[in-house]
Amino acid sequence: MKSVPQSLAVRVIAVLAGVFLVGFGIWAFLSPSTFYSSIALFPPYNQHFLHDVGAFQVGLGTALLLTQLWDDALLAVLGGNAVGATIHLISHQLDRSLGGHPSTDIPFLGGLSVVLIGAWVLRYRQLRAARR
Repeated sequence: MKSVPQSLAVRVIAVLAGVFLVGFGIWAFLSPSTFYSSIALFPPYNQHFLHDVGAFQVGLGTALLLTQLWDDALLAVLGGNAVGATIHLISHQLDRSLGGHPSTDIPFLGGLSVVLIGAWVLRYRQLRAARR
């Protein structure tokens, strides 16, 4: 599909949604108890779940914001996913005493993060080479 310039309305919505998602994601990740007491609609409190929710929100918001910096959708989506996966990895590292499977979760999530960052680097280099 051929690229069409963004309207101002779409640009504003993308930026506002991105900032909202990143902001709430950082809040859920850094202060899950205050996020839960202010926002959550269902018990019980689960710190790790809120860390993961925060990681995914930051990733989604970052992807939206990166669409305003880069005109390549794949580059923006890879960047947002790499950020989300990396914060998700940090969440599992921080919360390894809360359950899960640290011996498998952390290596798998670390590998996913590395693969996504690697794919982003490859796509960035591919685009840079094509523009020369």
